[in-house]
Amino acid sequence: MDFGVAMFPTDYSIGVVQLGRALEEQGFESLWLPEHTHIPTSRLSPWTGGGELPRHYSHSLDPFVCIGAVAAATSSLKLGTGICLVIERDPITLAKEIASVDQVSNGRFLFGIGGGWNREEMEHHGTNPKLRWRVLRERILAMKEIWTKDEAEYHGDFVNFDPIWSWPKPIQKPHPPILMGGDGSFASAGLLEYCDEWLPHPERTDRSFADRIDEMNRRSAEAGRGPIPVSAFGSRADPSAVEGYQSADAKRVIFSVPSAPAEEVLPTVKRYAEMIKSFR
Repeated sequence: MDFGVAMFPTDYSIGVVQLGRALEEQGFESLWLPEHTHIPTSRLSPWTGGGELPRHYSHSLDPFVCIGAVAAATSSLKLGTGICLVIERDPITLAKEIASVDQVSNGRFLFGIGGGWNREEMEHHGTNPKLRWRVLRERILAMKEIWTKDEAEYHGDFVNFDPIWSWPKPIQKPHPPILMGGDGSFASAGLLEYCDEWLPHPERTDRSFADRIDEMNRRSAEAGRGPIPVSAFGSRADPSAVEGYQSADAKRVIFSVPSAPAEEVLPTVKRYAEMIKSFR
């Protein structure tokens, strides 16, 4: 089982390069960065975490810029989006960005995606929230065409382009792993149709994590697929919880660290590293 760390990189927190180097030195497998281009001041969409929206949501740096910087400063650390809001990005441009970061990182990119929760944010990018899962599906399928074909084209309801040339192609073949965040009905359907791995929060429902994994693997078998690799995102950082994730056959456990200065984050990283030694 591998271990990763997620953080909202901001203009007031530890630099991502310093964090990435510390994670690699401490033996972590991966660093995960979320995405919000902005937060509408209307605040009509309730935060899924409940209560007031934390400051880091409106101060977050662009994940791909950060991933490029960390890739240049590390050699083995995998770098993922946790998650990328594909519904807020042009698929041709995003396909280029992902292929480029996979190139500069020498095949270390992990593509975590999701449908998003902030409806006003989506609308500012021209996406109808009611249609976001259909938009997400077409953009992912279109990017797969770009990554895997010398002359790619896609014709759908939301993405439509005639044959194009677009290089570089990703180092990872056929493309970087695509991990679906969440386990609602639309996310589950998308996972089974066009994703490679699952990125759920292990504690967000009343059902046990193991039961949820068993159910997803049953559905995967019915769809003609094998077991789906699972990464527990936003995991509880205590040994009993990690034991539970391990017994549920999670491939990866991802802890969170706060968007805070180095003097707060680095001791947390060290504490996590000490805790997981017995699980390696």
